Amino acid sequence: MKIYYDLHIHSALSPCAEGDMTPNNIVNMAILKGLDVIAITDHNSAKNIDACIKAAKDKILVIPGMEIESREEVHLLCLFEDLNSALMMEKTVDENTAYIKNREDIFGRQEILDEFDNLIGTHDKLLLKSCDLSVYEIKKETERLGGVCIPAHIDRESFSIISNLGFITEDMGFTTLEISNNTTREEFLGKNEYLKNYSFIQNSDAHALGYINERVNAIEVYDKTLKSVISALKLRQNP
Repeated sequence: MKIYYDLHIHSALSPCAEGDMTPNNIVNMAILKGLDVIAITDHNSAKNIDACIKAAKDKILVIPGMEIESREEVHLLCLFEDLNSALMMEKTVDENTAYIKNREDIFGRQEILDEFDNLIGTHDKLLLKSCDLSVYEIKKETERLGGVCIPAHIDRESFSIISNLGFITEDMGFTTLEISNNTTREEFLGKNEYLKNYSFIQNSDAHALGYINERVNAIEVYDKTLKSVISALKLRQNP
């Protein structure tokens, strides 16, 4: 079956996101836009995922995820089949990230919310920074926890695996790559033909409600479950 997705959405936990990126607002906007599945992927943290899952109830599928910044300052989407795995990954990342206190006046608030959009706390440690884990180490740990690791917005000129490392090689073991809404698969491959055998997903990287994707991008899955979506992303599905 075909399901429509946006697998890169930031909540108000990410300091660069708007304050109205609350669990219910995200879920309801995604439903209004006709999506079947979304992923909550805050920077280096999974603290708002539980609230988003509870807010969604059975109305839309919510994938637990994180956007992790590697030692090389490469952004990686790490998506999981269950919340506990995402929380375990969060713990690993936190243990490998130096403490820098968040300056709300500079970076923005890092809000922890419940399923009713109530503020229950703020994250004191700055999330907008790299951890001391390499791209290879993050991918390995994500897969150990049953998840899938996807290089994020690889068409961008900063914080992408191509901009920072210069290439993606077969030995890295990736199956799916993410491009931003600033390009198309065809346009990107016109400049990077060597990546034509990979699967591609196109997400919003939304930091504001209006930027959540419309019902335009779909993937083929066996059924609408977390396991099925993650399994599909572990395969190369070329058009």
